[in-house]
Amino acid sequence: MPVLNSIADMADDMKTWRRYLHQHPELGLECHETAKFVVERLKGFGITDIHTGIATSGVVAVIEGRGPGRTIGLRADMDALPMEDLSGTDHASTVPGVAHTCGHDGHTTMLLGAAKYLAETRNFAGRVALIFQPAEEGEGGGRIMVEEGMMERFGIDEVYGIHNMPGGEVGHMHTGPGPLMAGVDTFYIDVQGVGGHGAMPYQAKDPVMAAVAIVQALQTIVSRNINALDALVITVTQIHADGGTNIIPDTARIVGTLRYFDKEVQALARARMAEIVEFQPRAFGQSATLRYEEGYPPTINHADQAAFAAQVAREVVGAGKVEDNCQPIMAAEDFAYMLEARPGAYLFLGQGDTPVCHHPRYDFNDDIAPVGASFFATLVERALPL
Repeated sequence: MPVLNSIADMADDMKTWRRYLHQHPELGLECHETAKFVVERLKGFGITDIHTGIATSGVVAVIEGRGPGRTIGLRADMDALPMEDLSGTDHASTVPGVAHTCGHDGHTTMLLGAAKYLAETRNFAGRVALIFQPAEEGEGGGRIMVEEGMMERFGIDEVYGIHNMPGGEVGHMHTGPGPLMAGVDTFYIDVQGVGGHGAMPYQAKDPVMAAVAIVQALQTIVSRNINALDALVITVTQIHADGGTNIIPDTARIVGTLRYFDKEVQALARARMAEIVEFQPRAFGQSATLRYEEGYPPTINHADQAAFAAQVAREVVGAGKVEDNCQPIMAAEDFAYMLEARPGAYLFLGQGDTPVCHHPRYDFNDDIAPVGASFFATLVERALPL
């Protein structure tokens, strides 16, 4: 079964919706105008069971099928990123410093397309919970929705989501059982030294040298403490020291990210990091402190639901266009919290040779919106047959 005909027929409408959203991006939990746009479309489709204000601006809408049954949750994220839109398109962002450079405008559009089809046909027994989530980009809107009791409130039994995939062939879908995306933590290391004149370093205790040694030691966690078959990334992204060209500063700061799939690996890495931060500066007569912040957990697909989602994908795009055991990636996603709360699966949908997500020239490929909408709609009909 290819893209559903009625969804293909609404391709122009979906493009219009998506480009409007692209022009009017919002950040974090404050996706109020986006939510208003979503609610207006849902009401226009004849959907009346609509709930707003979840996780500040999130929306959940329920479509009843033609008989009793389970409830399937379908999720799309709505928020944009704090960066400039350099796409050069006619529908570029109208909000300075805010842009849909991760395709959440496209994800919202795909779910709206599925909602319109499902509301018109209702060719299923059970219920669909349409989840429009704010704050995927860092604030964890998915976590907040779960903590506010969304799963229990709407009786959600399983949950599914899609993310576009730059570099993937257009219309190809990728998923797999187990870890799909990494957990992400952030660390801040503050080194305390003694400043002085750059010409007389022996009179100072240079925190820059201690910071460099700490950064080098952190790399040994991956190479010497973790099994080579386990996945772990420790990346230092910033080193700050407020000295001048001839001034040794009092302090230095190291900032970075840690990515993992296995929580035992995370715990070991965190413990070794604490030891390095405590003891490495002592060799320089200095001290340091570690602030370690746990972020999103790994996105781990449930095996049965991932296999089911892959089978649905084959119906929609063809068997040759589905990878059902794809390699996990080290990026993170707060859909992880929904998969911790309920069985489900996350998938990637190829959008062609475009700039990567979070690049200022990125733009969602409108051609794949009907594919994602058809996947969502077909998944519901297969999961909740009459």
